[in-house]
Amino acid sequence: MDVVVPFDARDPKTRLSALFDADERQQFARAMLGDVCGTVRATGHDPWVLATDAVDVDAPVTVDDRPLTDAVNAVLADSDGSVAVVMADLALATPEALGRVFDADGDVVLVPGRGGGTNVILARDADFRVDYHGASIRDHRERARAVGADATEVDSFRLSTDVDEPADLVEVLLHGDGRAAEWLDEHSVALDTDDGRVTARRTR
Repeated sequence: MDVVVPFDARDPKTRLSALFDADERQQFARAMLGDVCGTVRATGHDPWVLATDAVDVDAPVTVDDRPLTDAVNAVLADSDGSVAVVMADLALATPEALGRVFDADGDVVLVPGRGGGTNVILARDADFRVDYHGASIRDHRERARAVGADATEVDSFRLSTDVDEPADLVEVLLHGDGRAAEWLDEHSVALDTDDGRVTARRTR
């Protein structure tokens, strides 16, 4: 099984601009990428990074600057076996959580993300293709049905939590223990509980 980790190497995590400048967003995105690659490796599989530009990471890198859907579908079309697609911003992912996906039955295994996304896909059906636009989890269910594939969904807090918005940093601060959590601590990002709802803020 190939395990592909797509990564935006050019301008990642723009929705974190309120807290981090462009260089910091690059650093934080790479910290999460390192966490995800390490987690994949801990499941006994070798990660393969599909990046929009060259990136320094402890894994083979293929550069493809096409949109995410096109780049991943090219990988699926070229594969002669199973392909797992694991998003690079799953800072809470653990080997146990990913292992549940890799061990699940089904021609297509889907992990929904919060807000309608799809955070992990395991495609065992050669005809299945992705569509990451809009409410992609709905589209992926429909695409599986369209090719006659048996789709299974795995409900996982750790894999459903992708880090895009400042509010998502709360989950990393509370539940993360990898490079991404360390990076936030080193850059003075902390929990703020003063207003009744927990948020993340920079303390300096």
